Amino acid sequence: MEPSFGWLAILPPVIAIGLAIWKREVVISLLLGTFVGVTIINGWNPVKGLLETFSTYIVGKSLADAWNVGVILFCLAIGGMIGIISKTGGTKAIADALTRKASSTRSTMLATFLMTLAIFFDDYANSLLVGNTMRPISDSQNISREKFSYIIDTGAASASSIAPVSTWIAMEIGLIATAFQALSIKANPMIIFFQTIPFRFYSLLALFFAFMIIFLRRDFGPMLEAELRARRTGKVNRDGAVPIVTEDKSLLPDEGIVGTIYDMLVPLVVFLLVVVVGLWYNGGGMEKSIKDAFGDADASVVLTWGAFISSIVIIIKGVINKKFTLKEAVDSWIAGVKTMLVACIVLCLAFALKAVIDEMGLSTWIIDSLRNILSGHLVPALTFVVAAFIATATGTSWGTCAILMPIAIPISVGFAEISGGSELGIIVIATIGSVLTGSVMGDHCSPISDTTILSSTGAGADHIDHVRTQMPYAIVVAVIAFILFIFAGYGLNPLWCLLLGAATVFAIIRFVGTKYNDKGEII
Repeated sequence: MEPSFGWLAILPPVIAIGLAIWKREVVISLLLGTFVGVTIINGWNPVKGLLETFSTYIVGKSLADAWNVGVILFCLAIGGMIGIISKTGGTKAIADALTRKASSTRSTMLATFLMTLAIFFDDYANSLLVGNTMRPISDSQNISREKFSYIIDTGAASASSIAPVSTWIAMEIGLIATAFQALSIKANPMIIFFQTIPFRFYSLLALFFAFMIIFLRRDFGPMLEAELRARRTGKVNRDGAVPIVTEDKSLLPDEGIVGTIYDMLVPLVVFLLVVVVGLWYNGGGMEKSIKDAFGDADASVVLTWGAFISSIVIIIKGVINKKFTLKEAVDSWIAGVKTMLVACIVLCLAFALKAVIDEMGLSTWIIDSLRNILSGHLVPALTFVVAAFIATATGTSWGTCAILMPIAIPISVGFAEISGGSELGIIVIATIGSVLTGSVMGDHCSPISDTTILSSTGAGADHIDHVRTQMPYAIVVAVIAFILFIFAGYGLNPLWCLLLGAATVFAIIRFVGTKYNDKGEII
């Protein structure tokens, strides 16, 4: 039998998350959380715990995992791609062009928000592509990196988890299908997936919340402080902040080199085409439908293809146009890779901590502890809370869904039958939706979440500042979603729930938020 660590399993993530928020030092926090967990696993032996932290968990379980390495390699490759684009002058050219058209901070933030919705097929690509593309424009408008990273993070996972063609789809449908098969329920999991979309209260309202924050030009809490600082002083990051991505001045184009927007657009279009075709090809190609192929593809591999091929294209284009020599191009690519070093260290440590959490059985302990308090019409709401808590503690929305879905569906079906409802009635559908959207909410609050780390990376923000300023907004939307799941559990139409939620979001932003102009003046 596997050892049971009970409540001790919660110590590593609590230490890592608490210390990170308290001291604003994410690397040491992740390392210490991992060390504590490994020490407990090894019988409270601190010497063995220290050695095993590096040899077994950081090297053996973090860097030896193919998916983890793929994600890290993608980060390095896209850093190199952005480095080459910057050297051609493409980044500066499109920034200058958009800056001339951006009449206000609001238009810049809306453009960023719309880009996060447009790149719906993968949240990793979303975070880094939108962040690196829009960062110079955002900086020119004195938008705080905290606000910029919030917009990216909110849009990335929220949009990707709902889109019917994305890297999420196979995971979501596969979990639903497996649970239904175990219960001998005959239903099309794809249809069930679409039925859950109106119940993704947190994801949908988080998108609406971000839009209204931008449209109404209002903020509150630590985000307001960050925005007023940036508008009044031009400091997009606070004094003492440690951005998770390094900005290298050597990546600026050489004197006399004038870039064009095509230097930016060509590699981005190539990247998107390679990723879209690559997801189809890697996932099975002609043998499967586009939906199934996208879902079954290894996104980390495909995204790396896109970054490398785009880099090759822009290098060839730059050499032909005599913007740099081949050696200068390679040097710029390597310099771009170096800017992602801190992000890769953070990702590596986050993966190690997740391995510790999995081995200690945190998710199982949480589920076993809360299983008996779930009752009747409150199942969707309580499941949402459990999903959000697990995702926050473990830093993985996919892992949360994989652990919770096989348990939540049978529980909801059982309560639906007890109450005389259909096995595919509103309680069951709402519960499935609560798992899928609760995991996204937990991702948004977790400093050890890979998507949150990538959002900080793309935006060039201090990671803990991003989490600290985003968390109040995520919690507000989560509270609203929790109440709506109670209403839905008692039979209220989900569309009415969404309308009620949207009205509540508007009221909170309108009456709690403080309005200010582009100069940081309260109005």
